[in-house]
Amino acid sequence: QLQLVESGGGLVQPGGSLRLSCAASRFAYDSYDIGWFRQAPGKEREGVSCLSARDGGTYYTDSVKGRFTISRDNAQNTVYLQMNSLKSEDTAVYYCGVVGTGITSVQAMCSRGIVGAWGQGTQVTVSS
Repeated sequence: QLQLVESGGGLVQPGGSLRLSCAASRFAYDSYDIGWFRQAPGKEREGVSCLSARDGGTYYTDSVKGRFTISRDNAQNTVYLQMNSLKSEDTAVYYCGVVGTGITSVQAMCSRGIVGAWGQGTQVTVSS
């Protein structure tokens, strides 16, 4: 059973930064594409950024391009989402999700929500 645990959320002022982490219960990120999704109150879950385990290719939704960066650590067991220049519109619960690599493109993973397992989410609130 793959378990994903997000952390790093919190309250930040507009223009500030946060780094979210997604840790796997076992070594997984060589075999799974991974992405960050978010859901704001009253809105559907939205793909934010996804990362391919095969070639490192990335996808970012238009609203976060140039502000957010997805990456993974040297052990390849933790994936990060560095969020800079945060806006109030970024307020949401952020979820880590994975799908077996090669099953879909990272673009489709993010834009279509093709995910096999989810973490529990971490709250990000951007407010002055």
